Amino acid sequence: MNAVFFYGLFMDEELLKNKGLSPSRIEKACIEGFGLRIGERASLVKSESEKAYGLLMFMSHEDLTTLYSEQSVADYVPESITVTASDNNEILASTYNLPADKLKGRNKEYASSLAILAKNVGLPPEYVKEIESWAY
Repeated sequence: MNAVFFYGLFMDEELLKNKGLSPSRIEKACIEGFGLRIGERASLVKSESEKAYGLLMFMSHEDLTTLYSEQSVADYVPESITVTASDNNEILASTYNLPADKLKGRNKEYASSLAILAKNVGLPPEYVKEIESWAY
């Protein structure tokens, strides 16, 4: 099983299960030195002064390949990162990001949906407010 850090709508366990995928060992986590950006979809960008929150999940390589072969996320590339799990342990994981030149546009509906999901999975209230700001 591969550790993967999700920070966008793939934090939705039911969404993943409805795609026939099997995420496990799901817990809140954060990553230092990256900031969330929302264009047409979400991505993380390196930013020493920021922190991004999301969910750490464990999934098979096959599940990740299936998930990121969908046309809407095919441009995302895996990146190795160190995340801090909810128990303060650091875990080497992957996250999928858009190349900087592909992060464009604005999707208020995506931002609104992500803010609701972030609140529902228990991400920090100030972070939820930051996500909500992308919806205006």
